[in-house]
Amino acid sequence: MAEEGAKLSKIAEFLNLKNFTEEMDLSEHYVKVRDINRPALQLNGFFEHFEPDRIQLIGMVEWTYLNSRKTEEERKYIFMKLMSQGRLPCIIFCRGFVPEDGLLQVARSQNVPLLGTERATSEFLAELIYRLRYELAPTQRIHGVMVDVYGEGLMITGDSGIGKSEAALELIRRGHRLVADDVVELRKIDAHTLMGSSPAVTKHLIELRGIGIIDVKSLYGVECVMDSQRLDFVIKLEDWKKETEYERFGLEDQFMDILDTQVVCHSLPVRPGRNLAVICETAAINHRQKKMGYNAAAELYRRVQENMMVH
Repeated sequence: MAEEGAKLSKIAEFLNLKNFTEEMDLSEHYVKVRDINRPALQLNGFFEHFEPDRIQLIGMVEWTYLNSRKTEEERKYIFMKLMSQGRLPCIIFCRGFVPEDGLLQVARSQNVPLLGTERATSEFLAELIYRLRYELAPTQRIHGVMVDVYGEGLMITGDSGIGKSEAALELIRRGHRLVADDVVELRKIDAHTLMGSSPAVTKHLIELRGIGIIDVKSLYGVECVMDSQRLDFVIKLEDWKKETEYERFGLEDQFMDILDTQVVCHSLPVRPGRNLAVICETAAINHRQKKMGYNAAAELYRRVQENMMVH
């Protein structure tokens, strides 16, 4: 996330918003907070606890109140007072409502963009909140590869040159989808959700040492790439060391802390002859199985206990 916040132009483009104040460059306007305000009380003159950093949303209730109870001059005064409380990011009119000329004049004088959508207020509000959460989410970049495997978001990490990209390429050839190579951008959407994506510069590209850059989307088709995916678990590749004791049963999960969120992490030793793609597929299926309530390691433990009791 940029220090200034999320560019209003990006939000407007994604949500297909009409710009009534076309002379304003939306890329110069920023949204800094996730919250949204429907200014019902403010339209009646109550500004205590008003947060001017929020996007202001005009729906059916606000529109009906203004046009049935107020004259054009009164409406101009109300919006002038609203916009003078601080630098509003913008005002969005839902349901195809079009601001009148007097309101456009006020908005231009205060440098506040007026945008519009044909969509119903509640439906649009839900999507706008989600988009703001995404754009303004805390972000962390991690050196690694992210692939969608059977619907599970897998991030592969490890030292440079250990084989992350090669494992991802083999997964892609087996029908899975690339999210990011080399750098994974992780966003904390809420307390339990991390979304991974690729920086724009490396989107859909993989670097293979000895070959160079390949375009996955061009070579294998659009069905082999994704723009973003939820992060479900991590596999950390590391060089095989004979003296190291590796996890064999998996009774207790190990975790990696990312943006104050605990993500399941498996350490996978790499040695010649190990098929990393098959192991990653199996790990994804096993992770999904655990989410559905079945743990193979716990089942083995139960069987051993029963066998001991019998004998």
